[in-house]
Amino acid sequence: MSAATLSRREFLRACLLSLGSLAFSPLSAVFQETGFGKLGRIATRELDLYSQPRDDSPIVGKRYRDQIVHIYEEVISPKGPAHNPLWYRVWGGYLHSARVQKVRLQLNDPLSQVPEYGQLCEVTVPYTVAYEYKNGWKKWDSYPLYYETIHWVTDVVEGPDRQPWYQISSELTDYLVYYVPAIHLRPIPDEEYAPLSPDIPAHKKLVEVEIRTQTLRAYEDGQEVFSCRVSTGIPHLNPTRQGIPTETPKGEFRIFSKMPNKHMGSVTGNPDAEERGGFSLPGVPWTCFFVDTGVAFHGTYWHNNFGVWMSHGCVNMRNEDAKWLFRWTTPVYELPIKSRRDWERRGFGTRVIVK
Repeated sequence: MSAATLSRREFLRACLLSLGSLAFSPLSAVFQETGFGKLGRIATRELDLYSQPRDDSPIVGKRYRDQIVHIYEEVISPKGPAHNPLWYRVWGGYLHSARVQKVRLQLNDPLSQVPEYGQLCEVTVPYTVAYEYKNGWKKWDSYPLYYETIHWVTDVVEGPDRQPWYQISSELTDYLVYYVPAIHLRPIPDEEYAPLSPDIPAHKKLVEVEIRTQTLRAYEDGQEVFSCRVSTGIPHLNPTRQGIPTETPKGEFRIFSKMPNKHMGSVTGNPDAEERGGFSLPGVPWTCFFVDTGVAFHGTYWHNNFGVWMSHGCVNMRNEDAKWLFRWTTPVYELPIKSRRDWERRGFGTRVIVK
């Protein structure tokens, strides 16, 4: 089976023959109803469904976390909100895009083996449910692994459905290991995240974040080469349990640590933990840390609301934007990887100004 988007018939056949109900049952029923097209995943506990693309129109229903919706049309509403006027027309009404993650479904050829030091992989389905093996197979007590999250695969095993599953190892701790169907993850070739503009001297690169406009800009020798909208930390939110303010700090910094994936928050948790102020986010993609309290640039899969404060202090970015920044900044993420110690690269890196 090639790593390509499947027809509806091929997908249903793959579910029956390759996945089984254990690994993919939450999605198979949804796709039988919706077919293919533009898809979105609800990325919050519940989301209001409106009769029109405006938040003063009647609420006609709700959609709930991890439901998959078919996006029939993307609408820019003159009624806003101003920072993000994008709405999605779905079955029964309209959803504002802020908490809808656009997703695809791509199944992949499993690798027969992976290097001892790991293979970087990306989730290419709306979500996949991870399992652990402790006196038998059982669901991992945390979030599912979501579309475009990044993970280190360290082994290929026979899963509970007798199909190839990948063993994923967390960079947080050696004992945290879990498993997902191999066809749900795409191996990322080295050239896809190799350094950009390596010929530009490091001291001529600058990243600037303007909190007022929620904008990030990158400069080479004073010339702007990249810009995007971001979401910085929410001011005046209660500090974290460690007493760290949630507002993104202003000042001049240096990127000092880069990791293509990072498990943020607690080691384990569940989606409802965020209602109590906690979170567990495995596989956060393309992280560049620039403040030693844990503030980083990184990709985001739990909201689509860039241009307004959203975070606990980090600079949230669209995944493709975070990937560009990861590749462009220093310290250089040197490839190929030769050991697990190489999962993180540290050094005196690109200058960052937050103002």
